[in-house]
Amino acid sequence: MLTIVAFACVSLVIFILKYVFGSSGPNPFEKDCREPLKVKVYDKKEKNKILKQGFVASKVPDNLDAVIIGSGVGGLGLAVLLAKVGKKVLVLEQHSRAGGCCHTFTEKGFEFDVGIHYIGDLMDHKPFRCMLDQMTNGQLQWEKLENPFDHVVLGPPENRRSYPIYSGSARYSEELKKRFPGEEKAIDEYLKLVKKTGRGIWVMALLKLCPKPLAKFLIHTGLVKHLSYFYKMAPRSLTDVVNELTENKDLRAVFTYIFGTYGNKPKDASFAMHSLLITHYLNGAWYPKAGSSEIAYHMIPIIEKAGGAVLVRAPVNRILFNDAKEACGVSVLKGQEEVHIKAPMVISDAGIFNTYEKLLPKELQAMPEIQKQLSLVKHGEGGLNIFIGLNGTREELGLKANNYWIFTDNNFDELMERYLNDGREEASKKIPLLFVASPSAKDPSWEERSPGKSTLTLVSFAKYSWFEEWKDGKVTNRGPNYKELKQAFIDSALNVVMDVFPKITRDKIVYIDAGTPITNTHYIGAPKGEMYGVDHGIARFNPEFTATIRPQTPLKNLYLTGQDVFLCGFAGALGGALTCGSVILNRNLHLDSFLLAMKTKYINKKLKDE
Repeated sequence: MLTIVAFACVSLVIFILKYVFGSSGPNPFEKDCREPLKVKVYDKKEKNKILKQGFVASKVPDNLDAVIIGSGVGGLGLAVLLAKVGKKVLVLEQHSRAGGCCHTFTEKGFEFDVGIHYIGDLMDHKPFRCMLDQMTNGQLQWEKLENPFDHVVLGPPENRRSYPIYSGSARYSEELKKRFPGEEKAIDEYLKLVKKTGRGIWVMALLKLCPKPLAKFLIHTGLVKHLSYFYKMAPRSLTDVVNELTENKDLRAVFTYIFGTYGNKPKDASFAMHSLLITHYLNGAWYPKAGSSEIAYHMIPIIEKAGGAVLVRAPVNRILFNDAKEACGVSVLKGQEEVHIKAPMVISDAGIFNTYEKLLPKELQAMPEIQKQLSLVKHGEGGLNIFIGLNGTREELGLKANNYWIFTDNNFDELMERYLNDGREEASKKIPLLFVASPSAKDPSWEERSPGKSTLTLVSFAKYSWFEEWKDGKVTNRGPNYKELKQAFIDSALNVVMDVFPKITRDKIVYIDAGTPITNTHYIGAPKGEMYGVDHGIARFNPEFTATIRPQTPLKNLYLTGQDVFLCGFAGALGGALTCGSVILNRNLHLDSFLLAMKTKYINKKLKDE
């Protein structure tokens, strides 16, 4: 009996090693592709020649290797990976500019960032930084935020408490201990837990890349929880874990404040997901120099160099299939006519709901395998974004390269439930949680590009149903009632901002507007205005979910990439691109990027020592 068990264990180890370390396809991270920095381009017309290339049939390259639907970083990132091994890829974007949530827009001379607020884990030697450097040939530059990079503000105006969040493991805990004397044990245990849990994320990639029978074996034997503390903690809610650590309600709030970066209130959030965000920012936070449009701007030329293209104003209305039910191209709606584009592989960065419910023929939507995947997912919460253009420099307005998370109470579960269960008129009068950041203060090139001006971005949640009745209206003119409701949310948020930032007054405001969930539907194709794609609640971190929602779909030659395949946000969407690329190229790109990072770190250290 022992011999059989030993044999099974050895076989399992061999299988895992094969699918973690085995590879046979070309490697986009084979060599360091960073190039000397080129002169920065700030002229919008010049940048738009790259970012706003409109779709016409004559621009579609011949003999495509793949078509990607959507130019978010999950789509663009994958296109770059494929381009680096010689694949000719066409990326199609329904909006008027490429980038998805990484795009920017300009109003009254102010440039606004729609989705990138701050990114972690970008120290020079880190694999994530190495990956981004390779995917932009070293041209994308980052500016580190101040330390503290976040401020957590709790309570009503008459009793506000502010807690700074510092980067660096030691500094993070030291500063919290100063603010919360007597809570040293809770702070140490919390930090220990998030680190231990976050380290186990590699098993998520394993479950998505290994054969399904192996994934099921790991899950049903319980081995997955022994391999990874991430999956041991995944079923536990953030509220439950934190409440066991401390009775201090403000400290509980400080432990959980960043739930807004994935969209679930603490009692519905998996501690495993939360641990990833805490560790992601533990070494600091960064912002792209010259704004988030730089991301797409430096990725697209790599795609084009391999013979591919990134075309905008190209709404894909359906995926094409042959008689064998294999994906063989897409249809783009140009006016009232369809333009058919053939390709041996179709990859969707449009999200699982759009892909399965809008782009598939009815008979394929009804497939049991498709319906099973749809039964596992639900829409994430809708987002509210408010954009403010101000007269004045960062110094004059008291703005810094950091973020404020402002809450009216320290019980986030109750606060969120009350807000989202209220009617829209009541909710609009008092927004209980608000993320406030100044992109202009974070960007060292801003003063050169827009002297004497500043911007603020405010973010909160909003229910799609509050605005749904206006979803079919013209995006720039949805009627007076919609405008009135939107203004109520703006006024509520502005009152909070002016209280926390006393140097910001109404006479300084040159431009202000808001994007609601139906705005998100129009510009980024989010079906219910969601910010983070499929909901990131506890159910999403069931290992069965992980193994089921993978890049391969039940339909041959159709793949998924982006947030819904891996995790939300910029890093999560790129994780989706790496995972999808791993499947297509038949090698572990997560490991390849890690090995290149280690190699460049070693070479840099050797050169420094010499």
